[in-house]
Amino acid sequence: MKLWHVAALCGAFGVTATQATAGDNKAETVQKNFEAALPNAPGKSIVAVEVNYAPGTASPPHTHAKSAFIYAYVVSGAIESQVNDGEVRVYHAGESWFEEPNALHGISRNASRTLPAKLLAVFVLDSNDKTLTTPVK
Repeated sequence: MKLWHVAALCGAFGVTATQATAGDNKAETVQKNFEAALPNAPGKSIVAVEVNYAPGTASPPHTHAKSAFIYAYVVSGAIESQVNDGEVRVYHAGESWFEEPNALHGISRNASRTLPAKLLAVFVLDSNDKTLTTPVK
């Protein structure tokens, strides 16, 4: 099993996961922050995860649970991101973006090679979607 798969599974179940970026000894960590069923939307849940990027690290291209609408908020530092064929953009602390269901997150990385960055990703998804992130080959 590839390290990214382990990281995705751990992130989906609320366990801290560490992933080395190809050619790099630095790491990214993913940790579940919050999870709850939505009482006014039967069959739907909300899940929040923190993604901490060490300087110069990145997530591989990936998709999320098919039903997931995602709100991403940069807590600290700067994150470079591209969703689907949208523009590649750097988001700074306090800025945010969203991802529609079935979106491809082709670029997600720390925009700095010297400072860490933190992202909070909030998923609204079908309660039975347990795998939050799937790498794209």
